[in-house]
Amino acid sequence: MPVFTRFSESSQPSDDMPEARAETTADAEGTAEAEAGAGGAAGGEVAAERGAAAVAEVAAEGGGAAETEATAERGVADEAEVTAEGGGAAETEAAAERGVADEAEIAADGGEPGQGGPEEGAAVGGPVSDAAGTNPGPLRPRLRTWRTRHPRAARTLRTGTTALAAVLVLGALLLPDTLPALKAASFLRMPVEAVLGAVVVLALPRRPRLAAAVLYGLGLTVLTTVNLLDMGFNEYLGRGFNAALDWDLLPDAQAYVEDTLGGGVATAAAVGAVVLVLLVAAVMVAASVRLAGVLARHRVRASQGALAAGVVWVTCSALGLTLFGGPIASERGAGALRVHAQRTVESLRDEAAFAEQSKADTFGNTPPGELLPDLRGKDVVFTFIESYGRSAIEDPVMAPGVDRTLDASTAALKKAGFAARSGWLTSATYGGSSWLGHSTTMSGLWIDNQRRYRTVSAGDHLTLTKAFQKTGAWDTVGVMPGVQKGWPEQKWYGLDKLYDAFDLGYEGPKFSWSTMPDQYALEAFQQRVHGKKRDKPLMSFVILTSSHQPWAPIPKTVGWDELGDGSVFDAIQKAGNKASDIITDTTKSREEYGKSIQYSVTSLTQWLERYGTDDTVLVFLGDHQPIARVSGDHASRDVPVSIVAKDPKVLDKVAGWNWTEGLRPDRDAPVWRMSSFRDRFLTAFGSTPRPSKG
Repeated sequence: MPVFTRFSESSQPSDDMPEARAETTADAEGTAEAEAGAGGAAGGEVAAERGAAAVAEVAAEGGGAAETEATAERGVADEAEVTAEGGGAAETEAAAERGVADEAEIAADGGEPGQGGPEEGAAVGGPVSDAAGTNPGPLRPRLRTWRTRHPRAARTLRTGTTALAAVLVLGALLLPDTLPALKAASFLRMPVEAVLGAVVVLALPRRPRLAAAVLYGLGLTVLTTVNLLDMGFNEYLGRGFNAALDWDLLPDAQAYVEDTLGGGVATAAAVGAVVLVLLVAAVMVAASVRLAGVLARHRVRASQGALAAGVVWVTCSALGLTLFGGPIASERGAGALRVHAQRTVESLRDEAAFAEQSKADTFGNTPPGELLPDLRGKDVVFTFIESYGRSAIEDPVMAPGVDRTLDASTAALKKAGFAARSGWLTSATYGGSSWLGHSTTMSGLWIDNQRRYRTVSAGDHLTLTKAFQKTGAWDTVGVMPGVQKGWPEQKWYGLDKLYDAFDLGYEGPKFSWSTMPDQYALEAFQQRVHGKKRDKPLMSFVILTSSHQPWAPIPKTVGWDELGDGSVFDAIQKAGNKASDIITDTTKSREEYGKSIQYSVTSLTQWLERYGTDDTVLVFLGDHQPIARVSGDHASRDVPVSIVAKDPKVLDKVAGWNWTEGLRPDRDAPVWRMSSFRDRFLTAFGSTPRPSKG
């Protein structure tokens, strides 16, 4: 009968160990081996008991921690031998569990699990000994030697590693999805996912348990990633991340960082994001495997603890007990994943429903002669001011300066013979994705995500700008200083000609993301398009960019005759704030945002004073509110909208809208959904509805 032995640095008596203690240990091993020869479940139990007795005896004789640990390990080895010689199922599982525990400890200390371990030696029927030529590698013996010589430090390291693993797992399960909620109180909860994970681990044998731990760690990685994405999206766009829709925004985000902070920073940010996800995955998997090993090593106590935790969780949940304003019994992790899954499913369903909705159009079959008859002969300009939101007019930090600018511009326009009416529109987007606001306003459809945008812009739904083209009574142009690549939406918007960032002759510096100052873009529009003689009146679609985040540096208004090719802005750009100094400072961001709105409004209204005629009609509005940390928590999605004209008949057509006189809408002025503007505008100026059902 082969005799199986198990040696480790902690189980071999040192040279200065008292002989009596070594003999006691040897006697315990001999007794266990005799019991192993008898085989059967009873023999295994006797061997285990005598191994435990030997441990107690060594401790009683005054043995140190290393001797006690050595005897305990030999008792474990004897139990494994009983199994190999015919022990029952319980003994087999006990030996396997302890073998896994050893491997987990070796891995935690830097060794390779499964290399020359005790189970491998037993499987081939040979002795297992680092000194017997198993060649486990140079690191493992040194680690074992260190653990033997420094048992307290080794135990502290193991305990600290386990505690850190627990903190990481619990932290991932309780991590909130918004920055304001990232407080210590948010982590003082009992996550049900931890209790269920412990139960699963304790119920599984070794290999399935390891697989479950790895999957659990990957699940924590997904949970942590979507929570971090939610934080970013809530901070900037006022909503959570949508896995079905928002991946398309990542290239735009990288382009924004590149334009704002430079290509090197953008590349570093992209690489850093990938590395961060991989690091989170590695850490979460390692933590889950570590905890699974600890639970398996202490199966009885862990089972009792899991049962007690489950009872406490159910009790707290049933009674609705709270702590620091939140429930003690938490299902934050499962709830977050459930919300994201539901959001994804709903988005996919919405795409199909919206495709059908976009085919129906109140004015889809209206003949050209019945579109916009009351605006014939007018030069109409639709202008969007970037990030021009309600907060600019009502927030106590930004409002004083912006309101002064609006009031002064109203007075200047009145002196030039213009009158204005203003109200509010509720934007389909928030903090970014300006094209969703543009398309919602012009199409009469609620376009609040990229899939809807792609669906509608690929079809033939009538936009307000295209209605002008359809009549044949107007030339139609687009002025898009922010467009720096092909723009196929030109056809959907019904624009005969598009002037992008490269068509306006600008030779000056960029102002962060903005390719050119608004004042220059408007002057170039005047010189190249609006000021030229033509056979038809002009409908223009103008998108201004100077008030785009990060609001640093901001252009300054110069003399209109000094604009030239834009080189006059070189010194202004160099003297301005750096984006990196503003983008991370909420107070400065709010202040500079207000200044940028003042600049854009001043540029536009001065252009109208300078170049507007009796037949000019200007409609200008914001596309969305600024990012959440600037507009404020729980800010509305409202943006101002104004219509300005010299001809009183134009404003008479919208008298029923009950908008406020001037450029600054009253707080209680009418608020419409942005998607309702197209139909209201078409109707106000004489268009006849002829619906198409698609």
